[in-house]
Amino acid sequence: MTRTSEAVTAGIMVIGDEILSGRTKDRNIGYIAEYLTAIGIDVSEVRVVPDIEEEIVAALNALRARYTYVFTTGGIGPTHDDITADAVAKAFGVTIDIDPRARALLAAHVGEANLNEARLRMARIPAGAELVANPVSKAPGFWIGNVIVMAGVPTIMQAMLDDVAPKLRTGKVMLSQTLPANAREGDVGGPLALIAKAHPGVTIGSYPFIEESGRPNTNLVVRSRDPDHLAAAVADVRRMIEEVAAARAAGA
Repeated sequence: MTRTSEAVTAGIMVIGDEILSGRTKDRNIGYIAEYLTAIGIDVSEVRVVPDIEEEIVAALNALRARYTYVFTTGGIGPTHDDITADAVAKAFGVTIDIDPRARALLAAHVGEANLNEARLRMARIPAGAELVANPVSKAPGFWIGNVIVMAGVPTIMQAMLDDVAPKLRTGKVMLSQTLPANAREGDVGGPLALIAKAHPGVTIGSYPFIEESGRPNTNLVVRSRDPDHLAAAVADVRRMIEEVAAARAAGA
């Protein structure tokens, strides 16, 4: 893993009609975003696209031109609608064929006699791509340009992400601290905006939720890559929370 002082960004592209129909609930976006954030890569955009080649190509070309990396999930299995590899090859303008390295991995896993047409689809890799290891079921993902193509099955995707992570260029890790406001979001929105304005190097988010008791509350999340900036903003947020609580108590 190579650390850089510059921001490193990523887009995530989830491919599959089953996600868009709601038949399959995505379990990968949150995992990838949390994983990348922890190592210093900012996830800036997520797209979900259908199993339509031109839609995949268009979305991929847009994302790869915009971000340092693009991570895709889904569409590299053995069935007729697994068209991600073909779409990626088309986006990069390269050929695609059965890769001897991928074929050997599958043959060792299932046996030469069981390498039917469906399984061989999983050995089709765009020209010039590097393989991404799959220790779970051996059918590899691949990495071409700044695009990392992974399986949609969460356990396999997670193993593939572990394989590529040490090879990624990363930036300075985003630090964060969460403070419960013990108040409704509307009670802290005004003063929170003033604090955010006073700390331009910091991002502050407010996330309302309902406690188990049924009482509304708000989590305030302060983020910065600079620990001193983070500490200064957190101090102001703490002070604001105390002032809101005191004002509420005085009016009770």
